[in-house]
Amino acid sequence: MGGFSVGMLKDYVDIFVFAVLGVASFLALWFVIERVIFYSKVNLKAYDDIDALNLDLTKNLTILYVIFSNAPYVGLLGTVLGIMVIFYDMGVSGGMDAKTIMVGLSLALKATALGLAVAIPTLIAYNSLLR
Repeated sequence: MGGFSVGMLKDYVDIFVFAVLGVASFLALWFVIERVIFYSKVNLKAYDDIDALNLDLTKNLTILYVIFSNAPYVGLLGTVLGIMVIFYDMGVSGGMDAKTIMVGLSLALKATALGLAVAIPTLIAYNSLLR
C-alpha cells in the first residue's frame, strides 16, 4: 500500500488524459453520425406538435455540448499535472538545464493540444446540428 506517488502520476497522467479524451472523441463522433442519420430520415409532416419536433431535433446534442465544453479542461488538467511532475523532478534532482525543462514543458502541453483538438470539431458539429 504505497499510496499515491509522483512517479505513479508521471507514468499514468498521459494515459488517463488521452483515454478520457479518446472516449470523448469517440462519443462525439458517434452522436454526430447518429444525428446526421436521424436528420436525413426525419419526416416533418409526422409531427403535429412543434415542441415534440424540437425535442426530437435537439435530442443527444447535450452530450456534444458537454464534450466541447469540458475537453479543453481535461487537456489543461493533463498539462498542469505534467508541469507538476517537471517541477517535482527539478526539485528532486537539484535543478535541470533549460533544454530538459523545455522538452518537459512541450510534452506537458500535448494534453492541452489534444483537448482542443477534440473540442473544436465537436463545437463545429454541435453548432451545425443545432441550426
